[in-house]
Amino acid sequence: MRRLSMNQMTVRSLSIPELLAACRRHEVPAVGLWRDPVQAHGVTRTAREVEESGLQVSSLCRGGFLTNPANQPEALADNRRAIDEAAELGAQSLVLVVGGLFDRDLRAARTRVADAVAELAPYAAEREVVLALEPMHPVFCADRGVLSTLKQALDMVEAIGSPAVRVVVDTVHVWWDPEVEAQIARAGERIALYQVCDWITPLPADVLAGRGIPGQGHIDFGQLGRCVAGAGYAGVAEVEVFHEEVWAADPEEVFARVVAAHRELVLPGLESARTAQIGPLG
Repeated sequence: MRRLSMNQMTVRSLSIPELLAACRRHEVPAVGLWRDPVQAHGVTRTAREVEESGLQVSSLCRGGFLTNPANQPEALADNRRAIDEAAELGAQSLVLVVGGLFDRDLRAARTRVADAVAELAPYAAEREVVLALEPMHPVFCADRGVLSTLKQALDMVEAIGSPAVRVVVDTVHVWWDPEVEAQIARAGERIALYQVCDWITPLPADVLAGRGIPGQGHIDFGQLGRCVAGAGYAGVAEVEVFHEEVWAADPEEVFARVVAAHRELVLPGLESARTAQIGPLG
């Protein structure tokens, strides 16, 4: 169970204290948190409760949304606040959902992302926070993420050249990519976070909520896990599911299903490389 993290969105009906307590009951050692509920609960209060619980924070979601040319100063200021929150929580990464299009100039939108992340990188490094760029499935390119492949994200990371800027490998966003195995190997130690959920069909009207618990859909978690482990990743698999049926279910049932799927489908791939020790990213 040391390789499992429960993302807050998977059991979004739980308050932060309830989430932490459920993780302890189910022996899940880490959580992925979201900014809105953390802010509502209080960042300092959340940080204290996480520390008292003995859990790690595998990620804070989300920063980013850096593509709107009309509000770049505001977006940069909000991302600095997100970096501060991640630092206070001890989060191993701050996930950046970079933003979609505000016109039809895709190249310009990507350039704005690169410029903004390069500007944020020194502040993140000073606060010892890893900015984790999340490439998203192309279906989200227009409204959420103009980085569509792991290659694009890694090209940007290499161009910025800061150890504070790395990538997220999220199974639902990368599983389809014919270059994914080579790009995971290329990423190596620049993998800040491995997120898992399944691609299910038929997709719902809200495609964003079309993510299942591993085993419900089409993704080969064994193969992707072997690739991530082979690249040297020694962190957790953070389960981040967006689905109306999962959200409506009893959170205790969801925890049980996630734990079973982790043991049966996700962990065998991650453990294939038998990495020596699991510890904080950084």
